[in-house]
Amino acid sequence: MPTPELYSATAPVLAKGTIILLGVLMVREMVWKAIALWKAGTKKQLARFVCLFIFNTAGILPIIYLAFFQKKGK
Repeated sequence: MPTPELYSATAPVLAKGTIILLGVLMVREMVWKAIALWKAGTKKQLARFVCLFIFNTAGILPIIYLAFFQKKGK
């Protein structure tokens, strides 16, 4: 059975990796959300803008909007 010292020695390494991963995911979410909100706002799609603004879906909702639901420009 591992000793408590082993856990205390590896905990900071795991925490640092987790913090970095969460930081990368947060930046990714902000970029996708910003692009989707910008496009929905400039195309005057209020309902989609509000949904994108309120729901935090780890970037999935903004990606779906950008890929499938934005109105095509002229």
